[in-house]
Order: sequence, then C-alpha cells, then structure tokens
Amino acid sequence: MSDSRRIEVKSVVDQVYIAVRERILTGELARGSRLRQEELAAELGVSRTPLREALRRLASEGLVDFNPNRGATVSRDDVANLWHAWAARVAIEPGAARLAAQAAGADAVAGLRALIGEQRAGVDRGGDTYAANRDFHLALVAASGNPHLVRFAETLWVPRIARRIYSLQAVDPRRVLAWADDHDRIVDAIAAGDDDLAGALTRAHIAASPPPSGDPGEAALSGELDRKLEGDDGAGPGGGADVDAAPGQV
Repeated sequence: MSDSRRIEVKSVVDQVYIAVRERILTGELARGSRLRQEELAAELGVSRTPLREALRRLASEGLVDFNPNRGATVSRDDVANLWHAWAARVAIEPGAARLAAQAAGADAVAGLRALIGEQRAGVDRGGDTYAANRDFHLALVAASGNPHLVRFAETLWVPRIARRIYSLQAVDPRRVLAWADDHDRIVDAIAAGDDDLAGALTRAHIAASPPPSGDPGEAALSGELDRKLEGDDGAGPGGGADVDAAPGQV
C-alpha cells in the first residue's frame, strides 16, 4: 500500500470521527443508544473499517462504550463518571502548573492572560464562557511542556463531560469572574516561577468546584459559594479559593 493511500484512509477515519462525534454532542445520537455500525456506515457512505477506528477514538474520549465483539453504544454521563473526571483533573493539573512555572516562557504566559481576558469578555457580553475556560486549562497544561499530560487533559476536557459540568456550575456570572480571578493568580505564580504556589492555587481552584450531584451536601456547598459571592466575607467575587481548602471546599 502506498503512502498516499495510507494518508487517504486516515482522512476518511478523521471525517467519520468528526461526523459521529458531532451527532453525539448535539444529541442526535442519544445517550445509551446502540450504534448500529452497518446502518451508520451506510449513512456516512463508508465501509465499517474506518467507522470502527473512529468508534475506538470516541471510546478513548469517553463518548462511546465500544467492544469489538458486542458492538458500540453512546456512553451515559452518569454522576460517577463526572466525579472521576473531576478527580483526575485535581490530580493532573496542579502538577502541570508546577511544571509550567519551571518551563513556561513569556509567550505562554501572554497566551494564558489573553484567555483570561476572553473569559471576562464573555461575561460582559452575557455569552458562553465555556470555551475560554476550557482553553485556559488546556493551555495551562500545554505550558508544562509535557505532551503526555496534554493528551490526558484533552481527554478529560472532552465537551461531552466538561461542558455538562461547566453548564451546571456557571449559572451565576459572578462565579465565572471569581474563577477568572483564580486564573489570574495562577498565571502570576507561573510568571514568577513559583512552582509550589502555582500548584497549590491550581489544586484549590479545581477542588473548590466538584461536579454538582444534586444531593443535599452539594446543595449546601452551592449555597455556601453563593453567600460568599454575595460578599458576606467582604471578599466579593474576586475572593478566590483558599489554597489550603480541602476538595469540595471554597
């Protein structure tokens, strides 16, 4: 097989991956629904081989439950999965921030600050701030210079999981502005080369916002944050997270 033929096959897999992923993210393919590969391949005008490869990629992102012998279904976003993704971020991103403080140059720092500006501008416009928030965290990990951490982070920030968590948390624009203030402090620590502070601030920032679960404890946590945002402690929305806070505390 020629090199040009291999490139062509790869492009077909990419196109199938994009098409199926879009159907999942838009809800056209409902959570828990079975993906009938023969029918889906016919709809897309491809053979089952590139479809199977695309499904494996989607499975690696948590969008599809795929078994070559039993077939594929669209993954269900259960609460446990959301919590596992959040816990993995608590484990990964603080270490990436520490590495970024040791390795990031001026361009990386400037890029991070620009993304914080986009996040605040989104609040001012009354628009969606998810993309700017996601891009900040992915750029933070990229600033570590470690490609393995980048791949892990991209998996955790797949929209099917991350957007759901964010949409449940970012109901009050004051929360988003408080997160932007946290981001500012993290970048300041990175720019100063303070790896301990960068890691601690990042951990506190993520740990303070676990996925909402709907249980009474989560409701109490949400109410506590709302009271802080009302300025009960005089800090206002820029108060930020306590770097010594335990997971789930603000």
